[in-house]
Amino acid sequence: MERLIMPIYDYRCNKCSQVQSIFVRDLKKKLNPKCEKCNSKDMKRLMSKLSPVKNDTQVMDSLGMPDPTGGVEDPRQIGRWVEKRFEDYGMDVPDDTREMIDAAREGQFPDPISDL
Repeated sequence: MERLIMPIYDYRCNKCSQVQSIFVRDLKKKLNPKCEKCNSKDMKRLMSKLSPVKNDTQVMDSLGMPDPTGGVEDPRQIGRWVEKRFEDYGMDVPDDTREMIDAAREGQFPDPISDL
């Protein structure tokens, strides 16, 4: 597995105690952090928390899938899964998606699915 380095450093402002994370694009370039709250350049680098690197499979697993026991044949299960994904991302379900979910719950599948 290829390891990706995500250079994100945490700093605390010595003036106002604000803590902020800074994404570093070029590791060779000297970093001069500035506080977002008070604009002070008197910053101290903190020990950052470790974040595990995930592979593609782990990322997909974390998104979740419809319950295999409910199966893709159960439109209510699919609709709940779609609604949950939108909720997880803090988004409203678009009107056209809401209409498809509601229609599927009434047994009316979108054309590509009903042709199967």
